[in-house]
Amino acid sequence: MRYHNITKDDMRNGDGLRVVLWVAGCNHCCKECQNPVTWDPAGGLPFDEEAKREIFEQLDKDYVSGITLSGGDPLYPGNRMDVRALCAEIREKYPRKTIWLYTGDRWETIKDDPVMRYVDVVVDGEFHAGEKDVKLLWKGSKNQRVIDVQETLQGENPSVPVLHCPDYL
Repeated sequence: MRYHNITKDDMRNGDGLRVVLWVAGCNHCCKECQNPVTWDPAGGLPFDEEAKREIFEQLDKDYVSGITLSGGDPLYPGNRMDVRALCAEIREKYPRKTIWLYTGDRWETIKDDPVMRYVDVVVDGEFHAGEKDVKLLWKGSKNQRVIDVQETLQGENPSVPVLHCPDYL
């Protein structure tokens, strides 16, 4: 896996103060994407132990709510195994921190991916420039959904997303 940046003290990509890992690689290539530099899976830097240490230093802070994985697309085929391993390690080491994941994939196609057992919130769907709305919370276009993953997976019909994280969604 490769990445472009690790953002600290981020309040725009999920609930609370977060660390954000911007991974490289995306096959959605949405028109008017905010981050087209991250599309190339060979771009950025190799995700190594130093990058992981940088993330863990942030997650060690009590006031950091958790991590957000964005990009690019964390679920780009070349990223999936490394993202799952990172999420598993974060969940084990920081069980009280939340994990958010942004992907251009739809919930219906990723709900059975093993990484979802570690993810708290997924923002799904490609960005649609024609449905862009700057007033939306945590998503860029109206077609995207903010999904409480664990509640949805435990629900009676897990194929129907529960768009209910906390009260502010």
